[in-house]
Amino acid sequence: MKTSEIRQKFLSFFESKGHQQVPSSSLVPGNDPTLLFTNAGMVQFKDVFTGKETRSYERATSSQRCVRAGGKHNDLENVGYTARHHTFFEMLGNFSFGDYFKRDAIHYAWELLTTVYKLPADKLTVTVYQEDDEAYDIWANEIGVPRERIIRIGDNKGARYASDNFWQMADTGPCGPCSEVFYDHGPEIWGGPPGSPEEDGDRFIEIWNLVFMQFERDAQGNMTPLPRPCVDTGMGLERIAAVLQHVHSNYEIDLFQALIKAAARETATTDLSNNSLKVIADHIRACSFLIVDGVIPSNEGRGYVLRRIIRRALRHGHKLGQSGLFFHRLVADLVLQMGDAYPELNGQQARVEQVLRQEEERFSETLEHGIKILDAALATVPENGVLDGQTLFTLYDTYGFPVDLTADICRERNVQVDHDGFETAMDHQRQQARAAGKFKAAGNLVYTGAETRFDGYEHLQGLGKVTALYVEGTSVGTIQAGQNAIVVLDATPFYAESGGQVGDTGVLESGGVRFRVDDTQKIQNGVFGHHGGLLEGSLSVGDTVDARVDAAQRARIVRNHSATHLMHKALREVLGGHVQQRGSLVDADKTRFDFAHDAPMSAEQIAEVERIVNDEVLANRATAARVMPYDEAVQGGAMALFGEKYGDTVRVLDIGFSRELCGGTHVARTGDIGLFKIISEGGVAAGVRRIEAITGENAVKWVQQTNDTLLRVAGLLRTQPAELPDRIVFMQNQVKTLERELEQAKSKLAASAGSDLAAKAIVLPGDARLLVANVNGADPKALRGMVDQLKDKLKSAVVLLATVADDKISLVAGVTGDLAGKVKAGDLVGMVAAQVGGKGGGRPEMAMGGGTDAAALPGATASVEPWVRERLA
Repeated sequence: MKTSEIRQKFLSFFESKGHQQVPSSSLVPGNDPTLLFTNAGMVQFKDVFTGKETRSYERATSSQRCVRAGGKHNDLENVGYTARHHTFFEMLGNFSFGDYFKRDAIHYAWELLTTVYKLPADKLTVTVYQEDDEAYDIWANEIGVPRERIIRIGDNKGARYASDNFWQMADTGPCGPCSEVFYDHGPEIWGGPPGSPEEDGDRFIEIWNLVFMQFERDAQGNMTPLPRPCVDTGMGLERIAAVLQHVHSNYEIDLFQALIKAAARETATTDLSNNSLKVIADHIRACSFLIVDGVIPSNEGRGYVLRRIIRRALRHGHKLGQSGLFFHRLVADLVLQMGDAYPELNGQQARVEQVLRQEEERFSETLEHGIKILDAALATVPENGVLDGQTLFTLYDTYGFPVDLTADICRERNVQVDHDGFETAMDHQRQQARAAGKFKAAGNLVYTGAETRFDGYEHLQGLGKVTALYVEGTSVGTIQAGQNAIVVLDATPFYAESGGQVGDTGVLESGGVRFRVDDTQKIQNGVFGHHGGLLEGSLSVGDTVDARVDAAQRARIVRNHSATHLMHKALREVLGGHVQQRGSLVDADKTRFDFAHDAPMSAEQIAEVERIVNDEVLANRATAARVMPYDEAVQGGAMALFGEKYGDTVRVLDIGFSRELCGGTHVARTGDIGLFKIISEGGVAAGVRRIEAITGENAVKWVQQTNDTLLRVAGLLRTQPAELPDRIVFMQNQVKTLERELEQAKSKLAASAGSDLAAKAIVLPGDARLLVANVNGADPKALRGMVDQLKDKLKSAVVLLATVADDKISLVAGVTGDLAGKVKAGDLVGMVAAQVGGKGGGRPEMAMGGGTDAAALPGATASVEPWVRERLA
């Protein structure tokens, strides 16, 4: 059974049991800032389990792509050295949100494994939590698993073996017992059953974990039964494929074998069991899907993790003898294996290849040189010795070697690495490298009321009842004038910040009560918090207020937001389909839009984007918003934006020629945007560009101010605005001509001065000459020319010239070739510069320096003659 068939049978089986098949979510979590990457199938359902979000279904199944290569969950160092560690893997899962529980979950698991996948029942062993008699009885009495193959797992409280089999989402929140299914590879493989001292062996392999979310744990450790218990299961696709394909290592399954053969082809490797091929095969999956999900190689956060994985793969290719570019060519092979299951991989193949190739080119320039330096350093380190932190730092800072890449190479040579020394040598870079782990969750206000009804699409004013008040994070019943607070209403026209659009401002009023709204934010999904201060009166929970949005402010925001949609579409037309949003900020002043693109935009491209958007504005077409199922919206051509989290039903916005999923507020017609103008374009990260643009009256003001500036400049240059380019070119040419004439004049003066100075040289032993002089009004370039002329004229000489301008001393020393063996210009200028508060150096025959202590210059120049005579003696 091929891996693709195993995946499909799993999903089809649970669909037949009433489960909604849900697509894999992005590897970048949209609902959990504590996670670097999506690392389990339940991540996209976390808010459903905690009750913050509801779905139209109560049963779901998915094949979720996952990455464990950074932060808390990091398997990177083990990849290539074990049979079952991966940076990227797929997690098959079925979930119940308050619907079925232990009995159905266990029956489904057994039916799939033994009936659909046809695994021998006597090869399966299960575990249950030590206190979970209910699960034990289901396995024993209903499924019929022999009791000797049902193992109670716990924490030394009467458990058969000492271990843990209790799952929790965090220190507080949903939690519950687990039940795991293990496959027995047979007595010929070393290892013991789960929980035993030999459990780390390879005989018994966990293939499925059933989590029963049964309790709510509070901060004191108390557990309260959940009103609607849930089920969260996970089965690694690669692991079950290995079992069903009768192989012991995940790398022997059909999917990996195809990628390993592709890696062997690109590296000209004949030994398919080489561990480096396993590393490359694993890493092409992780790298490709991370790029598909919008991650770009960089020096911090998720991008740094991606860069580490890419460079580890390239190093293993180099280890196999491949010194050229090869890694990006494996993307086509990956598409053949996984493109059907993940169409987004198909659609972005060219983009993924481009990003990987660029990273290969960037790193290949230094890889070979860096490895030579590392090899030389390791040659001095004995086996089981330690590579010093300074070498780690040099490889990272100069050659871009991630520390774990160097450690990977050292491990192969049985050498440890001095991590502490590395961290001491480069604290700043260490902080960047560890930025990936610094994802912190924002604290949430405790709110248990109903969600806020948003009326702001149609209205800018409406009545709302106060359902909660918060002062400094604490729920209160009443606030008084002068207090800052957060007000929650049951209904509001205020838009809460989301999707890059800032929150609305305005006022809440009722009789003598007046609350100023400075911002609107979601304190929970669907719950709007109005942040501001009470100006007059007192406000209490239960009061009704008249909520009025600042209409002028909202109008400016919606113009910028609507223009962003048109600009996004125009960018894709002008630059290519690879352009994807990487972030945005839409406020009343501007729209700031980050997008994936690898080169600066030309003036012509910017002008073309502006033309396309303004053409759509002039067309003055009506906008339209519809709510529909997510799948239907995407199939209808709506673009889902990177980093956004969507539910089962979505709002589709048609504006001009753009169709996107968007919950923001927008103009009624494209003509309401007014003038659109891009005011800046630049890079913000590797492969990410940023545009800032303005609309409406802001754009008109910008044009007027620019025109005023243009008129003033034209007046100063005594020409017409249309003739400014020609006038500026003419003046630039004039300046260049005058500069050439000035240089020629300086050269003539230097030659004349040189002739005069040569006569002041004193005679040294051996008929050599020494000339030390101050030259007023000369710049360093002129001094160099004078020194060269004096050396030619004097034939055998030591020359030091100095000049002072704006309290800054410039020094130039020259020594003819016959004397340079004894008197070095660099030493001479350094000696003089040190006396005038500066430094200098250079070649034996020509050197420069400087200083700032003009008062010390006479004494410094007087010291030259004895210094030179001593060296010529």
